[in-house]
Amino acid sequence: MEFGYPWWLRIEHLVNLIFLTFLIRSGMEILATHPKLYWNDNSKPGSEWARFTRKVMPKDKLYDTLDEEESYSSIISMPGHSELGMGRHWHFISVIGWILAGIIYVVLLFATGQYHRYVPYSWEVFPEAWKNIITYLSFELPATLPGQPFNAIQQLSYGAVIFILAPFQIATGAAQSPAIEARFPWYVKLWGGRQWARSLHFFGLLAFIGFIIIHLLMVIVHGFGQETSKIIFGNQEHPGYATGIALGAILALVVLHIAATKYTLAYPRNTRRILGAVVEGTRKLILHPLKSRQDYSESEISSEHRVNGKPPDTDWYKIMAAHNFADYKLEVGGLVERPMTFTLEDLRTFPTRQTQRVMHNCVQGWTSIGEWTGIPLRQIVELVKPLPEARHICFLTMQDTGRDDPSADGEGQFYETIDLDYAYHPQCILAYDMNGGPLPIKHGAPLRLRLETQVGFKMAKWIERIEFVADFRDIGGGLGGWREDNVYYDRDVGI
Repeated sequence: MEFGYPWWLRIEHLVNLIFLTFLIRSGMEILATHPKLYWNDNSKPGSEWARFTRKVMPKDKLYDTLDEEESYSSIISMPGHSELGMGRHWHFISVIGWILAGIIYVVLLFATGQYHRYVPYSWEVFPEAWKNIITYLSFELPATLPGQPFNAIQQLSYGAVIFILAPFQIATGAAQSPAIEARFPWYVKLWGGRQWARSLHFFGLLAFIGFIIIHLLMVIVHGFGQETSKIIFGNQEHPGYATGIALGAILALVVLHIAATKYTLAYPRNTRRILGAVVEGTRKLILHPLKSRQDYSESEISSEHRVNGKPPDTDWYKIMAAHNFADYKLEVGGLVERPMTFTLEDLRTFPTRQTQRVMHNCVQGWTSIGEWTGIPLRQIVELVKPLPEARHICFLTMQDTGRDDPSADGEGQFYETIDLDYAYHPQCILAYDMNGGPLPIKHGAPLRLRLETQVGFKMAKWIERIEFVADFRDIGGGLGGWREDNVYYDRDVGI
């Protein structure tokens, strides 16, 4: 069969370009929040194999990973300027669109037989591809394969991008999901670990950028007008018109990126609402049901666990800490039949005590493995007996960001909410011990949440009160948590 340029292939080409460019820029935004890459899941400072920052962290005072963030320009990242929440929304909406477009594309390739344009008929294509490379280096254009629109090296390159590189990026991206890592630890280990997957995903990003650059160069070398005429009109008979349309399309794409960036930075709440409706709905459908089954060995525990968030800086908290939190009281109330108050000793003497060795996934990208001990949250739920209208659990903490962490983008009492059904997940606990000893202050003492299918910021530290609520929209800024309200993170963060 002859392999031309059917209408659906031409449309897919444009759609893919739009999603791919947004994926690249938003991916750079995500990288900026922890601009270091590792070959180990401990993410120990100094063990990175690559760093994209000039910052040097102090050795004489406590710092957290928010201090390590970089602010990349909007020219290279989406939307730029340390807006991880917005970058995540754009990345995941682009992922959804890109995957759906890719599925349609592959189905149509095989349904119409057009897949042969990317899949070689014989092994002879490989030596032929090498000859093509030599020809290009000789500043000449190689001939196309018989009956094909491409030469051998083009066929192999396009086929590799569609059938190898794209699935590779999807697979390594999935391996960075705490929900998938928690439910299928073996899958992440197939890639060498969470940080291996993150590093490999970065190499995939570079491969896509390299492909786009070389692809555009080849279009110019082979004749910009003729090549763009093929992808616009399906033939090369209108090079003049095609050149004008192609340049106009490139300009329109640039304008689209500029407009999306400016709108996102000017109206982050609206952007979160619009994109989040699709992103969070999809994530809730696919990732929310997954339950953690992690059980790392004692030898895999990280020697050092990074810090995210600064502890309460008040005299009463410091006095309570000095007395090993003997005066600590956890209040549990809201929409419950039996409001209750627990001391730390009460919690430590609960009949069921649970220990789990799991991987901590920070929203910024770093990880570490730790052992946490506490009580299953479901026990608290069963004791206080939520009313039928209770649908969410709100964790109010002793941290005030304006007082305790002035560098944070916002102020006020830190809080987080989770859906009530998360309390029944097998590895959802209120932890009071870490790595065989009392929970350190910098990691949330005296009590913190552990919910292993979510990223770290959802696991509220320094918990003071727990409330069962019908709707989180009346709490704080109404988006379900302090980071959601102030830096527009997603609320359900299984990836």
